[in-house]
Amino acid sequence: MLKSGLVKDYMSAHLVAFSPDMGVLQAISMLIKKRISGAPVIDKRGNLIGMLSEADCLKIAFSTSYHAETAGNVAEYMQSNVETVDADASIVDVAAQFLREGHRRYPVLKDNRLVGQISRRDVLKALETLR
Repeated sequence: MLKSGLVKDYMSAHLVAFSPDMGVLQAISMLIKKRISGAPVIDKRGNLIGMLSEADCLKIAFSTSYHAETAGNVAEYMQSNVETVDADASIVDVAAQFLREGHRRYPVLKDNRLVGQISRRDVLKALETLR
């Protein structure tokens, strides 16, 4: 049986985050440069308002390069219905959530504020250390 572990012990706290008014092409460049598959979108107060993923960006990149369309800002393309996990949630519970939902990452909230992000890889590392 696994020992217990909490999301806050394994999450990434240093995040790349986008503002809703950032140009989406700039956001795509950041995703590529930082080698990440998505990032949270936060407002001026630091509240989580969405997520921008590689899948969202692929549609934009295709439209702008193949169809010569113009790109807008992050707010136009982000997913605003975002599933989150609590910083004090159990790693085992979050692992089960990853299996059910199929997401690559979840924003982590503490008292409704964005404090980090946890990925499938973070959970794998946690489960390996908790054996």
